[in-house]
Amino acid sequence: MAVQVPTVSTEECNMSYGYISKRMICAGVPEGGKDSCQGDSGGPAVGDGPIQLGIVSFGVGCARPGYPGVYSNVSSLRNWIRKNSGV
Repeated sequence: MAVQVPTVSTEECNMSYGYISKRMICAGVPEGGKDSCQGDSGGPAVGDGPIQLGIVSFGVGCARPGYPGVYSNVSSLRNWIRKNSGV
């Protein structure tokens, strides 16, 4: 199932989690109700078109208000992905 959620600024995400590294991106809606959940870890977060932006990493519960989902930032990990996957 696909869910559309906006990205959340690092500053806003830090207010929820304390610290999110530059290798992570956050996405969700402030009121909750749309987010990744248990079993989604490792799944893709895609943008417009066939572009993978992130990989589902973690969150607090499932779609809880004030806690956006946290994703590994594919762009910041591009060199590591190429080196270890051979693509």
